[in-house]
Amino acid sequence: MKNFSQNKKLTFHYDYRLISIVLSLLSIGFILLASASMGISSKWYNNPLHFILHQTLYLMASIFIIFLIRIVPLKLWEKISGYLLICSIITLVMVLIPKIGHEVNGSFRWIKFGHFSLQVSEFSKLSLIIYISSYLSRKQNEIRTSIIGFIKPLILLSIIAYLLILEPDFGAIVVLIITTLGMMYLAGVQLWQFVFLLLLVATALIILAIISPYRVIRLTSFLNPWDNPFDSGYQLVQSLIAFGRGGILGVGLGNGIQKLFYLPEVHTDFLFAVLAEEFGIVGQIVVLGLFILLASRIFYLGKLASNMGNFFASYLSYGFGLIFEVQMIINVGVNTGLLPTKGLPLPFMSYGGSSMLFNCIIIAILLRVYHELSLHNNKIYFIRSK
Repeated sequence: MKNFSQNKKLTFHYDYRLISIVLSLLSIGFILLASASMGISSKWYNNPLHFILHQTLYLMASIFIIFLIRIVPLKLWEKISGYLLICSIITLVMVLIPKIGHEVNGSFRWIKFGHFSLQVSEFSKLSLIIYISSYLSRKQNEIRTSIIGFIKPLILLSIIAYLLILEPDFGAIVVLIITTLGMMYLAGVQLWQFVFLLLLVATALIILAIISPYRVIRLTSFLNPWDNPFDSGYQLVQSLIAFGRGGILGVGLGNGIQKLFYLPEVHTDFLFAVLAEEFGIVGQIVVLGLFILLASRIFYLGKLASNMGNFFASYLSYGFGLIFEVQMIINVGVNTGLLPTKGLPLPFMSYGGSSMLFNCIIIAILLRVYHELSLHNNKIYFIRSK
C-alpha cells in the first residue's frame, strides 16, 4: 500500500477536460488566424505565412512553459505573490520610460527584448490575481467584516490602473477592475460596499461628462457607428458587415471579404468578426460554448478547492476563470457593437505572443491546482482504506 501511494504521488495528474477545451480553442484560433492574416502578411512582409509562423513559435514556447510551470507548487506562488506584484509595478513604470518602452500606434505597452516584445499589462493581470488570491485567503475575516479589508486591494488596483492609464491601456484596466471586484465578491465582501463604490464611479463619470463632453462622445460613438462610418465608426461598421455576410452558416473558410484590408486589426482584436463571416452563427455558438465550458471547468476547480479548505487555490481559480470570461465578453461585445471599441485580444485565439504566453501560464497553474487537489483526494482515500 505504501509503495503504491508513493507511485501515485510521483504521477502528475492532468485535467484532461481543461486541456481538451484549451486545445480546441487554440486549434480554431490558429485556423482563423491563418485565414485572416495571409493578406496583410503578404502586403506588409511579402510573406503570407509571417503571422502564422510567429504564432507557431509563440505556441510552441507556451506549451514548453506549461510543462515547466506545472511543477511549481501553489505554496511557492502564494509565497512570492508580493514580489510578483512589485515586479509588475516596476515593469509598468519602465514601459513609460523613453527608449525602454516600445511605442505602437501611440501607446507604450511593450518592452522589447531583442526580437521578443513583452506586453506588461499581461504580466500585471497575472501578478495581481495571484496577489489578490493570497490576500483573500489570508484575510478572509477582515474582508467580510471590515471596510479596511475592502479598501486595501482597491489601493493596489488604483496604482496599477493609474499606470495603465498612462500607457494607455483602457481594456486591461476594465478587465482588472471587474476581475478583482468579482473575486472580492466571491470572498464575501458585503454588498453595500460595492454599492458605495459604484456610486463613486457614477459620480466620477458624471463629472467627467461635464468637464470633458468630447470624451463622452467618443466613448458613446459605438451606439450609432453609421453616423460617422468613415472615421470613428469605421472599424465597427466593417465588423458588423462581416456579421451580416456570415448569416447562419457563413461564407466558408477563406472566403471572407472583410479581412481583405477592410477591417483593421483583423488578426488581433477582430478575429471574432472573421469567425462570424466565415462560419456564421453556428461557428460563433461553438466558440462561445467552448468559453462557457472553460469557465465552468475552472470555476468547478475553484469550488472543489474551497470545499477542501484550500482557499488560495480556490480564489486563484475563480480569478483566472473570471479574467478569461471578462476578456471574451469584452472582445465579443466590441466586435458586435455592444461595447465601446477597445483593443483586447480573444484569449487563446487572437494573434499575440504575450497574450498567448501568459494565458498558457495560467493554464499551467490551473493544472497544478488540479494535480494538488487530486493528491489531496488520493491521500484521503488511502487514509480511509487503512
